[in-house]
Amino acid sequence: MRKASSGLALALGSALALALPALAHAQGAEGAIDVADSGDTAWVLTSSVLVILMTLPGLSLFYGGLVRAKNFLSVMLQCGAIAAAASLLWIVVGYTLAFGDAHTSPLGGWLGAGNAWMLINLGNVREGYGIAESTFALFQMCFAAITPALMVGAWVDRARFGWVMGFCALWSLIVYAPVAHWIWGGGWLSASLGTLDFAGGIVVHTTAGVSALVVALLLGKRQGFPKTLMLPHSPSLTMLGAGLLWVGWFGFNGGSAVAANDDAAAAIINTHVAACAAALAWILIERFVVGKATSVGFATGAIAGLATVTPAAGFISPGAALLFGAIAASVCLPMIQLVKHKFEIDDSLDIFAVHGIGGITGSLLLAVFLSPALGGTGYAEGMSMLSQLGAQAAGVGVVAIWSVIASVVIALAVSLAIPMRVSEDEEREGLDISSHGERAWEMD
Repeated sequence: MRKASSGLALALGSALALALPALAHAQGAEGAIDVADSGDTAWVLTSSVLVILMTLPGLSLFYGGLVRAKNFLSVMLQCGAIAAAASLLWIVVGYTLAFGDAHTSPLGGWLGAGNAWMLINLGNVREGYGIAESTFALFQMCFAAITPALMVGAWVDRARFGWVMGFCALWSLIVYAPVAHWIWGGGWLSASLGTLDFAGGIVVHTTAGVSALVVALLLGKRQGFPKTLMLPHSPSLTMLGAGLLWVGWFGFNGGSAVAANDDAAAAIINTHVAACAAALAWILIERFVVGKATSVGFATGAIAGLATVTPAAGFISPGAALLFGAIAASVCLPMIQLVKHKFEIDDSLDIFAVHGIGGITGSLLLAVFLSPALGGTGYAEGMSMLSQLGAQAAGVGVVAIWSVIASVVIALAVSLAIPMRVSEDEEREGLDISSHGERAWEMD
């Protein structure tokens, strides 16, 4: 009898344990209790770690391997220091500008309300999602950290460290945070126009890519460009960095589902498929054009595919993702040739051609492959392929224009206090020694 009673109690206890989360969510809908889903929260926490993996070792090694040995440490330090500064600014003010309460904001969808300075007054659950708001703020902080760091590749070998830090700090608040609000924070591009961006094709890659091109133009060319060959000093490190970026991108895109569900799985599958297709298509093109498939080409192609599929990763089918990757290679590779050889713009590591063009291309393709007939998740009520294409084009155009204007103003304003470029002698010596007093490799 006692065993039966114990079994009954255990069964009732288990049923109650299962029912309590659902009850808490139901009460939360009426404003009484808010409880985050532990599984979804755990997945987004894990995704946050993966995005940081992309930034600190991944991006740093990818860029560091592509530059000459005398500038390796300067690239590593810039990536790390920018990510650190952007993270702190996100805590202090960036999060509330991007994701502060859109309903009470006095700026009508342009900026979030100031209810979360220093991450105070966070809710137990982020509105519209099933995760803790602190987890949401952390995940978005990782995006805010990597986005300005992407631009480092445009100014390697010649930008002054102090200017880089000042520019990126202001850029993260004036360009990144408002655009994040316009599209992800309930702002006017998403709410009024219906612009979609699953994981950052516009918010991350368009802003960083366009701004990188602007800075490359303002800084001018490296000494010897374009006549002097400036070969990567370590393609092996570039491959390692690309591998870390590739793996971390699963958290970047999969985590943007903000739940441990089918959308996250679909985003990760599409992310991997696009990277594979783009990497292979890139080296195939290289084989026919230059006669050899290169490791740097494989790595660059993979990043182009990842950037291109990012805005659509959770909305399209794997077959569409394969096409996204192939298109990424066929668009981004010629764009590198156009920017560097036709226009002789020294976007040193091809940030605009890979990230900017990739993100823009994917954002526009999304409007087509969102169609259920092509395996997509379908259009919002009242939207069609044509209207969605218009919304995507408007979003890309507005963000690109804002990125150009703001980047010019920020770059020139910071240069009034700190010169943009190092001296010619410092550039010849290499930034590792001239700016930081260190060498990446001691051969004694």
